[in-house]
Amino acid sequence: MRRFRIALWGGLLGGFLGWLGTASGAWAQQLEFPRLSPKATVSQTIGLTTITITYSRPGVRGRTIWGDLVPYGQVWRTGANEATTIEFTDDVLVEGHRLPAGKYSLFTIPGEKEWTVIFNREWNLWGAFTYDQVKDKEVLRIQVRPQPAEYTEWLRFSFEDMTPASLQAPPDAARVVLQWERLRVGFTVQVEPQTTHAKVLAQCRSAIASLKADDWQTPVRCANYGLQNDVGTDEVAQWIEKSIAIQENASNLGLKARWLARAGRIDEAIRVAERAIQLGKARNQDVSALEKLVTEWKSRQGSK
Repeated sequence: MRRFRIALWGGLLGGFLGWLGTASGAWAQQLEFPRLSPKATVSQTIGLTTITITYSRPGVRGRTIWGDLVPYGQVWRTGANEATTIEFTDDVLVEGHRLPAGKYSLFTIPGEKEWTVIFNREWNLWGAFTYDQVKDKEVLRIQVRPQPAEYTEWLRFSFEDMTPASLQAPPDAARVVLQWERLRVGFTVQVEPQTTHAKVLAQCRSAIASLKADDWQTPVRCANYGLQNDVGTDEVAQWIEKSIAIQENASNLGLKARWLARAGRIDEAIRVAERAIQLGKARNQDVSALEKLVTEWKSRQGSK
């Protein structure tokens, strides 16, 4: 009888555990536990375009990485846990190839001398175990060469070599670099200037359309951007005049003088610049740069 009770209890317990396992899908809550490969995010803005990489950071932990833990010639999640993702807020060029704005999984096929980098529209994946099922959603493949690097215990993505490194222009490109163990591999992402210009001009049009009565600065800032980058040509003069109509000062008159000179109207540029210098000096403003321009323009006139 005792043996029967034990068998009966064991059967009931087994049945309960089986039922609990079946029902747990409905009851289980999403729980988060510490990971051996911690999650990380790195982001960079180029122009007005933001690039965001979300990935997990496995450690070397004394293991042989390349050709062993990460086999050559096989699709790799480029990290650990979920597939690494990369997101662009605007269209970009990757190694010269156009890639539409959006979020992508970032898979790679490592090799001893060459890697393949894959951008895939299907980004919500765990690892590369089912990659064959989403291969048809690939958008771009590029080939890059790995380089030796100083030892890095934890896999790391970074943005490097922002170009141009100039005081006259903001960067429009950067290299996305993966570094782990004693290897690094990267690719260049470029934001085309017209993408940035279009976003700036759209902001300017919206801001000027709802301009406050005493805001002369916003039209000047927008006109200055257009003049510096040779965009919005038809609107630059309108924005300058709008600023002057609100308040005539050295800033907007000086900008108008530069616009006139750019248009080849040197005589007018000199007259407007001299008025700007007069107003600037009356307010103890530094107008030395404008004075140098006037001297240059006058010498140009005298050489004719």
